[in-house]
Amino acid sequence: MKYGLGLMSLLLWAGATHAAANDKAVVVSGRLDGVVPGWSIHTEQPDGWTQDCCVYAKAIGVNLVLYQGEWSGEPDRVMVLNVWPAKLATLDAELQEDRKHYLQLDPAGKVAAFPLLNAGMPCQGVLYQGNDHKDDAVVFCDPGKASGIRLSWSMTLAHDDASRQDLLSLFKRVVEQSRYIAYQPPKDAKDKVARH
Repeated sequence: MKYGLGLMSLLLWAGATHAAANDKAVVVSGRLDGVVPGWSIHTEQPDGWTQDCCVYAKAIGVNLVLYQGEWSGEPDRVMVLNVWPAKLATLDAELQEDRKHYLQLDPAGKVAAFPLLNAGMPCQGVLYQGNDHKDDAVVFCDPGKASGIRLSWSMTLAHDDASRQDLLSLFKRVVEQSRYIAYQPPKDAKDKVARH
């Protein structure tokens, strides 16, 4: 009986841990679009942050935003996920194109590497320090040629933000936990399509 109670407690604890982990799961998906297969990007939401794919994110033309507190409409302290059909040949080409565009807009801006390691896909990061005293952390990731997509995570911060290092660490963790999965529609959705 003692063993049975211990096992039951362990199973309840494991169930609660799994539920808590699911509460922090972030999943955003795109359906088949022409030659681009469907896709899903998974990551983990930081404690105290809110995820939005369908109201604010849609309004500003991106796939997902993560933010703290109330939505302000300002870019500061907002993690942004953007997914698009791959057009440039390499991940490095995406980064160089972005860097060129940034320096055209702000020739006095500084560019530094933003190192990180994503075990699931190649990612390259850069930290832009603008003449406007704003810093932009931008990371480009390539889930592979078969995915048909590229993606980026970005976040803007005031250069003198007192929480700058903590926010950059959180941002880095979100990006490093990002995973690409080929999107599979739910089975009942396939059945409904087959019936029509």
